[in-house]
Amino acid sequence: MSEGAVQTRRVDEGLQSRRDAPVGGQAVLEGVMMRGVSTWAVAVRKPAPEQVADGRVPERDEVPHGEIDVVSEPLVSWIRRHRVLRLPVIRGVVALAESLKIGFRALGISASAQAGDQDEEIGRGTWAGTVIVSVAVGLFFLVPVGIASLLKHQLHPALVFVLVEKMIRIGIFLGYLWLISRMRELQRVFEYHGAEHKTISCYEAGLPLTPENAKRFSRLHPRCGTSFLLIVMVVAIVVFAPLGTPAWYILFPSRVVGIPLVAGLAFELIKLFGKKRDKRWAQILMAPGMQLQKLTTREPDLAQLAVAIAALQAVLAVENPDQATEEERVGMEVVA
Repeated sequence: MSEGAVQTRRVDEGLQSRRDAPVGGQAVLEGVMMRGVSTWAVAVRKPAPEQVADGRVPERDEVPHGEIDVVSEPLVSWIRRHRVLRLPVIRGVVALAESLKIGFRALGISASAQAGDQDEEIGRGTWAGTVIVSVAVGLFFLVPVGIASLLKHQLHPALVFVLVEKMIRIGIFLGYLWLISRMRELQRVFEYHGAEHKTISCYEAGLPLTPENAKRFSRLHPRCGTSFLLIVMVVAIVVFAPLGTPAWYILFPSRVVGIPLVAGLAFELIKLFGKKRDKRWAQILMAPGMQLQKLTTREPDLAQLAVAIAALQAVLAVENPDQATEEERVGMEVVA
């Protein structure tokens, strides 16, 4: 099948599909989770027998080179259970909460595959996920408003206060991404993140799922969660500006209570961008988020692409996402 027939275009670092498919995913420890409309699966490269022969847990920077272990589970989306959960904005909040739940479960499975103690590691994965969400709320929402509050009396009108707060938030966010991108322990996770994007793009383009085909595609994807987080930062300006500069006992809770609204609106935007990715205006608006993905993705090797493909094939073995209804597609707008 020719590149023209499969509707691709060339971007900075490879091909990118022009088609949007209801498939999402997430990088995990030495693996990838892929999600369809009725199934999700996680594929993990387990350590080879000689790596664990002495009974020890592999070091963080020790590359597993054993077989690929795949775990697949059925999925009945919360959004499909109640009509009200399918309403705009609300559906985004519900979809993100559901994605977090699946993501924490997938992290636990991948951790158990590396450590060999499933019950213990799944529990640790869930606990770690809870801590991560709590830290994110504090770091990206409460710390910025706290710093801006120190200058509250010098920041007039209210719009200036909100803009300064958001600049601080975006600055912290960019600094955080830069910092974690320098951590050696996360480099292979970022490589699997790139493998996930390439595999989804290969599927969206309609090419056979092989490591060689997937490698041709860009490691950047319009529906990446990194781009979504940047959109959240921008949407927060619009949502919180009308509140002005109230007293601290209103200001701080408003930032926490407003998170679902901000996330829901950002979800609708990235949903729109994903569908209109071939439009020039959408490409311009997506450009900053696409560039940020260069911090959270790395170029994967063929073995890592094989893991991502194994996860997606496990999903495709029991469903055809292309035949999903519009209702079933809701919640699949953010890749990871």
